[in-house]
Amino acid sequence: MNRRILIIEDEQRIARILELELTNEGYIVELAAEGVQGLAKALQEEWSCILLDLQLPGQGGFQVLEGIREQDSRTPVLILTAREALEDKVKGLDLGANDYITKPFEFMELSARIRSQIRARLRDVTPAAEDLLKLDALTADLKTRQVQREGKLIDLTPREFDLLVFLLQHRDQPVSRETLLSEVWGFDFAGQTNLVDVYIRYLRQKVDQGFKKKLIATVRGVGYSIQEP
Repeated sequence: MNRRILIIEDEQRIARILELELTNEGYIVELAAEGVQGLAKALQEEWSCILLDLQLPGQGGFQVLEGIREQDSRTPVLILTAREALEDKVKGLDLGANDYITKPFEFMELSARIRSQIRARLRDVTPAAEDLLKLDALTADLKTRQVQREGKLIDLTPREFDLLVFLLQHRDQPVSRETLLSEVWGFDFAGQTNLVDVYIRYLRQKVDQGFKKKLIATVRGVGYSIQEP
């Protein structure tokens, strides 16, 4: 992930200090001095983290936060403000802020909180390459056992997931029913091949049904394959 931080802060002295300190730590920093400009920048580009003041000219910080969260649920947003009231903290967190830090603050603590939020986002949205199988808009995460297609979560049983994973690991290759029985079910005989057909039907209903492109193909005389349409 890039190391880019957006600071939405109208107090020039604070913004400049943060810019210098974060730049010194290796971040690329951009500034916005009022709410409308800050919201536009937040949505136009990708950021590792956004630092947001609440008392902004033009459009207040809570409005900016709402605007960000309407279109972006992932980028960490840390509120930096002199407003210490409990109701402000609760409102900010309820609107989707990841953290709430009151001024004055120690930069070392702020830096640690930024790093913590960036690490948390990386864990959530960036599976290790070896843990993620992809085909077209279909993904299967081997670690979380989560399957998505075109951003939609697909609920699979453990056996359906194992069957999908084996097909994805052998994408574009015809796989026989006997091989699937042996590798997915652990059967060492050639009977019960109808079991494979039943589970392929279940899998198609979940992975292909309702989508324009069909990924699971029948290979006549052999078995099945998953492939680019």
